[in-house]
Amino acid sequence: MTAPDAAPAPFDGGPLPVVCSSDPCATALVTTLALDDSQPSEGYCALLRDGTVACWGANEVGQLGRGDDAGTSNSAVAGRVVGLSEVEELDHTCAVDKSGGIWCWGTGPYLRDGTGARTTERAPIKLPLAPAKHVGVGTDVACASNDDGLLCWGKNTNGTFAPLTTMPADTLVAPRPIDLPSGPPIREIRVRQASFVLREDGATLSWGANPPLGRVSSYTPDPYPLPIPLTGVSSIDLASESGCATAGGVGYCWGRLNLRDVSAVTPPVRTLPEPVVAPEPLVQIATTSLWVDKSLGTPTVRRQRWCAVGASGAVYCWGPNANGQAGDGTKEFAHRAVKVEGLPKAAARVKTMPESTCALLTNGKVYCWGSNYYGQLGNGKPRARTLVPEEVVLP
Repeated sequence: MTAPDAAPAPFDGGPLPVVCSSDPCATALVTTLALDDSQPSEGYCALLRDGTVACWGANEVGQLGRGDDAGTSNSAVAGRVVGLSEVEELDHTCAVDKSGGIWCWGTGPYLRDGTGARTTERAPIKLPLAPAKHVGVGTDVACASNDDGLLCWGKNTNGTFAPLTTMPADTLVAPRPIDLPSGPPIREIRVRQASFVLREDGATLSWGANPPLGRVSSYTPDPYPLPIPLTGVSSIDLASESGCATAGGVGYCWGRLNLRDVSAVTPPVRTLPEPVVAPEPLVQIATTSLWVDKSLGTPTVRRQRWCAVGASGAVYCWGPNANGQAGDGTKEFAHRAVKVEGLPKAAARVKTMPESTCALLTNGKVYCWGSNYYGQLGNGKPRARTLVPEEVVLP
């Protein structure tokens, strides 16, 4: 009698590391923030090995961080954010430096007047906060964490701070502690209409708008941080009313999801995380918001799209592809996950916007594809889209 096969080792879901061999070398990649989800503009920022940050793409609200003298012109060339050094973490257009200082630019609740009012900053300003380890920023709410816990500030639009019955939605809130259940330290913060914290053990708490809480709740919105039903989460990404995560090599998505090739103004809500179909185990997933395109006169609902990094370092995308943003060399709608063609190395991370995609490779190079209307491909060729990945020229 032969012994039964041993159970396979659990998949840890960790992304491949970035190993820099030469400069310029990027170690992290994020998207910028538009003015709001109904009028998206596209851009990306990369954290470089030397502790500086480079951004490219749309700049109508100062997302590129190039200062007042640079104006609000879009840029197809990656340029450094002025005044930043020794940066260790990025989230959209906020950075945490080596000393724990938080610096923000573009649009967001940046505490210029001490409240959570939204401001527009063309150059980074340092927020008047105690040293932090992590930051998460949305258009109306931002949060920062250190060993003492979590602080958030902004508008109570989505019940981030208290039930709407006790605090009106338009209330501006100065930084205040958020009462989290006890647990391991925070690893990441993600903020859109709902807020999420990912802990070191892979547990994730959510609160705010419902959807996209990713858990069952009788509150709409829900101001009480509680766990979502996923363990061992390795990455998480949020859109306005939906979210996605990877755990144990599986990609999951939830919230208001327009998964099919339809133009439903109010797509169905998937309350709990549901697995997505992929060719191999996934280590990271990125998603975009539903938005309404008014450029042609008649409002048109643009569908969400997704991209993910597999355990092999391959990148897969699915959803709209009219500008080649799926990266398979076609403009055909990707009903299933298609492999991005032409990346010279394995990917560590992928980031998506409605009409473009960028990937951070394991050698520290960044490649982008899709629409280049705002210069969001960073290849120095404004307005010229590409159906295959092209390298971003980092400074």
